[in-house]
Formats: sequence, structure tokens, C-alpha cells
Amino acid sequence: MVFGGQGGARHGDGGRLGVSAGLRTTGFAGPACARVPGAGRGCIGLPAHGFGRGGCGVGPVTLGLYSMEGRMALYCIGDIQGCADALARLLDRIGFSASRDTVYLLGDLVNRGPDSAAVLRRCMGSGDAIRCLLGNHDLHLLAVAHGARKPSRRDTLGAVLDAPDRDALLDWVRQQPLARAHEHAGQSLLMVHAGVLPAWSAADTLALAQEVHAVLRSAELPAFVHAMYGNAPERWSDGLAGTERLRVIVNALTRLRFCSAGGAMDFDCSESASAAPPGLMPWFDVPGRRTAGTLTAFGHWSTLGWIERSDLLGLDTGCVWGGCLSAVRFGATLAQRERLQVRCVQALAPR
Repeated sequence: MVFGGQGGARHGDGGRLGVSAGLRTTGFAGPACARVPGAGRGCIGLPAHGFGRGGCGVGPVTLGLYSMEGRMALYCIGDIQGCADALARLLDRIGFSASRDTVYLLGDLVNRGPDSAAVLRRCMGSGDAIRCLLGNHDLHLLAVAHGARKPSRRDTLGAVLDAPDRDALLDWVRQQPLARAHEHAGQSLLMVHAGVLPAWSAADTLALAQEVHAVLRSAELPAFVHAMYGNAPERWSDGLAGTERLRVIVNALTRLRFCSAGGAMDFDCSESASAAPPGLMPWFDVPGRRTAGTLTAFGHWSTLGWIERSDLLGLDTGCVWGGCLSAVRFGATLAQRERLQVRCVQALAPR
């Protein structure tokens, strides 16, 4: 079966996408951090100073000397992976109000943690206040549900697949996009689970994500998840069509960590950014990438941990591995940011 085509409508939660001006690096990275097992070795980058006791956001953290108390707030939260208790505690900690606030979850809502179904029900019950996008584990759930993949020994998807409301949970998942955008104080925030290929602009990213989103929501879903997996093609071409085109989009948005300067993706290495194999670099360090200058928030990379630059936010701090579940709260502009975290019970041991 041939899926999709070329082009596609733009998708997002805001209007135009432009360059976010006036952002600043706030120096979250530090030499002292908690070592948390993940997909590879390394440190998840949780400083032991400056962010409350234990380096995990226990206590207030304020940057730019602003207060959001009682006001509408905008948040992004990293990979949850079925850790429903951690999500509930983090939402309590930030004082989340569904009638007032907007929270974006950056994918990998499910799997490996103890209660994926509860995470999905929390999202479904919050309406438009919690806005989600899909990661590789969320797509894996759909693939398992449609018989395209067998559950692995480390999967914890049974609470969803055996739930009395299974059909409603799976239908909600398939309605979620692979990328989102939000306009805040005239600035643009782009959100994906894993990465963005260097040849794509923010507008390209949203349009290409919409192509996959359209298939996920259609009657083609079962056939698509059977054809979705694979590492080829390794790079983007505007001339790609059908399954190969959609596979590259899925791989970039939900699996990407390292690529070459020419945009060839690598899926063998999941180490930290400092351990890049020869000829490869983190996707966000590729010279000339077209999303440079647009603030991009992502998760997926627990061995990278928290990373913050003027135009980049990495929020996967290894919750399922016993690290933290992390949120960023934006202030009056996207440059004003607070990091808020809760410690997580280790749900998954390293191999």
C-alpha cells in the first residue's frame, strides 16, 4: 500500500513561525549531576546546586525574577513513559489548573513505566489544557495494538491493551500529532519528540508531521504501522513519496539523535552528545540547520539530559530510569524560564 504523498497542510497550535528573538542561555548545565542509567552510559545533567535540594527542583526556582502565581502559565514536560505518579506529583508541584494553564507533553507518554493507561486517561480528561505529541513508544503502542510488532520483554503496555476502555485510549493516541507549535508573546515555540532534520524549517516540520498525522487518523493506520519500521532511507529528499517519505518523517521526529552534516541519520548510537561517533553530531549542532533561531523543545534523549540554549530545550531527564520528570515554565516571554522537577522511582533497570 502507498501512503501519503508530497506536501501537506501546516499543523500547529499557533499562527506563523518566526525567529524567537531575545532569548538567553540560563546555564542549567553544571559539572555535578546525578548518574542515571538510560539507553547508554552517562550523566543526565542534573546539577546538584541551584535548583533546590538534591538538584531535582525541590523548592522554587525563579529566573528573571518573575512570578506566575495565579496567572495563566505555559509549560512543557519531558518523557513520562507511563510514570503516572510522577506526572501527578509534577502537576501538583507546578500548581497546574486545567481551566487556566496550558501544558505540552513532548511524547513517549507510555511504556516501560508502571501505569501507561493512567497517563493517557489523565491527558484525555484534561481537554485542551494538556496537549500531547507522539514519541516512538507511543507509535510502538499503536503498532503492537494492530499486530505489527510483538511486545518486548521490557514493554509495560498491558494496562492499555487489556483495559476495558482500550478502544478509547488507542483512538485518542492516534489523534495526536508528531509536532506542535505555540505562539507566545509574539515568539514561536516548536515542539517535537526527538529531533528535526537540518534541511527542514519549522514550517516544513509542521507540514511534514501533518502528513503522518493524516495517515494515523485514517483507515490506513493498520497497514501503515506494519510498514513504518526501518532505518532507510537515512536522509531526507523532497522527492521521496509514499512509505519511504513517511518513514523518514517518523524517524526524524521520534527517533533522531545523531546525524551527519549532510543530514544522514544514525540510529545505532544512543550515548550522550559528547560521545558522538566519527562523522556524526547531535542534530541540533549541525551547521546551518534551518530551525536555528526558533526555540525547539524536545525529549527522547535521556543520556543527554536537560539541555538549555537560547533556541533549544531538551527535557528528557530519565524519569523511567530513576531520574527526574522535568517541566519548564515560561514567563512573560519564551526567554523567561523556570525548571521544575520531581524525583522518580526507578521503573526500568539498565540492560
